[in-house]
Amino acid sequence: MAQFRLTYPVELTPDEDGRVVARVPDVIGCVTDGADRAEALVEAADALGEALAATMAAREDIPLPSSAAGRPMVSPGAVIAAKVLLYLAMREAKATNVSLAAQLGCAESEVRRMLAPKHPTKIGRLEQALAIFGRRLVITVEAA
Repeated sequence: MAQFRLTYPVELTPDEDGRVVARVPDVIGCVTDGADRAEALVEAADALGEALAATMAAREDIPLPSSAAGRPMVSPGAVIAAKVLLYLAMREAKATNVSLAAQLGCAESEVRRMLAPKHPTKIGRLEQALAIFGRRLVITVEAA
């Protein structure tokens, strides 16, 4: 996992009620809608975060994003993205919670919480954990 962005393409289609359906084709079951294009993309980003969190909680493989190919793109929130990237780094390195905890100098329960999608982990702690795997978290701000 060299440089990696959790930015996924979205397919937007109108439904019969005039709403805009947003589907993230790389993530099974990640479908939502909005009153218009902008709202559908906001909802898609939220649905993506929830889907990735559920995938992590189930200890399954994270689906990787495909290319944009002219489609709009969405990303999960910063904290869930950092947790997913840590999860991916640990799986790639075949690291356990216990081994990461030893390197961080903390209890295994802290690493478990770092990987728990709903637990409010400080972003700095996630940066420290990612650094152990030779990763650096980079945050960018884009127009919504």
